[in-house]
Amino acid sequence: MEVTVAMAVGVLVGALPLVGLLAWWWNEAPAGHMGFPFLGEMLTFLWYFKVVKRPDDFINSKRRKYGDGAGLFRSHLFGHPTIIAFAPAVSKYMYQKDDEFIIGWPSMELIGLTSLGAVHGPRHTRLRSFVTNAMNQPNALRRIAFLVQPNIVAALQSWAQTSRVNAYKQVKKVTFENIGRLFASLEPGPELVAIDELFHGILKGVRAQPLKIPGFAYHHGVQCRKKLMDIFRKKMEKRKKMELDGLESKTNDLMDGLMGIQDEQGNRLSEQEVLDNIVNLVIGGYESTSVVIMWSIYYLAKNPHVLRKLREENMALRKNKTAGEFITSDDISELKYTKKVVEETIRMANIAAMVFRLATKDVEYKGYRIPKNWKVAIWIRYAHTNPEHFQDPMCFNPGRWDVPAAPGAYQVFGGGSRICAGNMLARIQVAIFLHHLSTGYKWELLNPDAPAIYLPHSIPTDGVEISIAAL
Repeated sequence: MEVTVAMAVGVLVGALPLVGLLAWWWNEAPAGHMGFPFLGEMLTFLWYFKVVKRPDDFINSKRRKYGDGAGLFRSHLFGHPTIIAFAPAVSKYMYQKDDEFIIGWPSMELIGLTSLGAVHGPRHTRLRSFVTNAMNQPNALRRIAFLVQPNIVAALQSWAQTSRVNAYKQVKKVTFENIGRLFASLEPGPELVAIDELFHGILKGVRAQPLKIPGFAYHHGVQCRKKLMDIFRKKMEKRKKMELDGLESKTNDLMDGLMGIQDEQGNRLSEQEVLDNIVNLVIGGYESTSVVIMWSIYYLAKNPHVLRKLREENMALRKNKTAGEFITSDDISELKYTKKVVEETIRMANIAAMVFRLATKDVEYKGYRIPKNWKVAIWIRYAHTNPEHFQDPMCFNPGRWDVPAAPGAYQVFGGGSRICAGNMLARIQVAIFLHHLSTGYKWELLNPDAPAIYLPHSIPTDGVEISIAAL
């Protein structure tokens, strides 16, 4: 008995420093709640995003309980202990400290471990330089503007002939055809439809709990990715064989560009790097652009005064064109009001509620400790729906862009060196679509009061069903 008591006292005395250390660490951590074992706060997250469909209340409930503090909360989301960063100031800090907060999705496996979204340092700089030149430079934008318009024009004509369409489904179709052509010279047909389905499976898994268990979205996403990589690998091998046989294989698409890029020592990307980056860039440029175009159709139908101004500006441009002549990227740069409509739609669409980072070391921010190897969820949705940043934020008002947004309040494309490389590609596609839609068609919502769903992206439950006809 004496031995047992002595041992208990020894264990207690020995544990006191550990308990004290834990209390000291916990007091330094941001306020918050870690939720249930393993599941963390995913049930709470899903409650707000999927059940009651009030996504902004996830953060606002924490603000009411813990206060705003330094703009940080602790939590446990998507299988990881997580710091939630919701204030623009802390978001800006993390974007700038990209050596301390590296890209860190719930799992990088679906994005691609060697992709632009996953690599760092010189490898990231090299890839980003090429992708930016391929998509955002003036000559690239002129080429893109020319290549995407035939599909957009044909799609709108088809919609008018059908008279009733699901805008989300149809926009996804035309956007994917354009992205497929620009990135890998894919042409419309059964193969492109199959590839689209595989990408859809990957997208559903990207923000799901990373469980490799049959029946779960993440497991399905992994299987879709494997099939997709096999398809693109065969296309790469075909191009390499044609090159070896002395046959012309160059298409000047993104895949060709990635296969040909070299560093200072003449080293090229590996096959895996090319494939990972094709998948990563399609994921980044496809769904997001589709969602924004869909919401633009919705918001313009709901706001006829905005549509009227948009139509007037684009009709004035159309008068200077011959019948059937496409507009150019230079034309788009002159469409001042159209650009405001695009920015406002992107803000309200809130394509991603959050972006993820990973702390590479212990970081102190305003007296709080962000632990090494914790995920950081930069809650960009909060910045776009906060009335402190945007007056009457849920009102569709392109006029608010007469003046720039407050610093850090507009984060739709991220920030710092990791700002979305395809941001201009997205903007130009939306502007071109709005030009042809507003100058050639009239439409109305068939379910104007349809509620929205918020995962994996926010869309009305009906996918924006419209009736549409030529002007």
